[in-house]
Amino acid sequence: MAAQEEAVPGDADDGDKKTDWWGEIKGIFWLVVAVLAFHSLVAKPFYIPSESMMPGLIEGDRLVVTKYPYGWSYVSPSFHVLPFIEGRLFGRYPERGDIVIVVPRGGPNAGTDYIKRVIGLPGDTIEVREGAVILNGEPLRRELREPAMIPVDANMPCNEDLLIGRRTTGEDGREYCRLPIYREYTPEGRYYDTVDLAITGADFYDEITIPEGHVFLMGDNRDQSADSRASLESAGLGGPVPVESIGGRAEFITFSLDGTSAWYNPISWFTAMRSGRAGSGLHPGRIEDE
Repeated sequence: MAAQEEAVPGDADDGDKKTDWWGEIKGIFWLVVAVLAFHSLVAKPFYIPSESMMPGLIEGDRLVVTKYPYGWSYVSPSFHVLPFIEGRLFGRYPERGDIVIVVPRGGPNAGTDYIKRVIGLPGDTIEVREGAVILNGEPLRRELREPAMIPVDANMPCNEDLLIGRRTTGEDGREYCRLPIYREYTPEGRYYDTVDLAITGADFYDEITIPEGHVFLMGDNRDQSADSRASLESAGLGGPVPVESIGGRAEFITFSLDGTSAWYNPISWFTAMRSGRAGSGLHPGRIEDE
């Protein structure tokens, strides 16, 4: 007589096992919470949608923004759903020259992340005269540099009003957008490059004193930036902004796309990559490092 095989408790066919849907849902929930917490408290990716921070940042750049350098405020969460709350947790002021993410408190773009550079701190007097920044009664030192040659592509067509006539052909036969560059120095010896295209209304701003708890922000592309010089109604920042509206500090570029990628074509995700931009740091230079 053949021996009968003993059944082992719990040794059921895999097909008889039931999916623990509640466990799966809880796992996904906690994963989402972890990602949102990281984005809100530590760092998040950011996409450059405009030309306001040229020449250092151009449309199509992807970068990392850290949330903790200045502490946390009501704009720190990934989704800006909280009302204005005064104060910052473990807060400190940014330094002049830092590139920061800021959220306008009003206007057509209220709740949208902007990226600008810190120019003035609380107690500073600031004025802009013919494109020169006058800080505490002294013009910031400016040096004319060699023009920036930015390759023309779908994300950088070089065809806006102030850029017309600035296309040029390089020695490699490629089309470039030739931008006039002025290097600007802070009193602390930090520096960064700015673009000055022409004399425009943005080159003049009457002297003000920056209130306590506020900072004055400007884009590096001084003639094409809606920043503290522009009113909230015209999609600017409406003057000095409360430090609570700052969401983090820009650190470095992760990668950059030229505007030719398509979501349905994975090959284009790679062919659209701009070379030479990944890993570029976004902190200002220092004179002692030159």
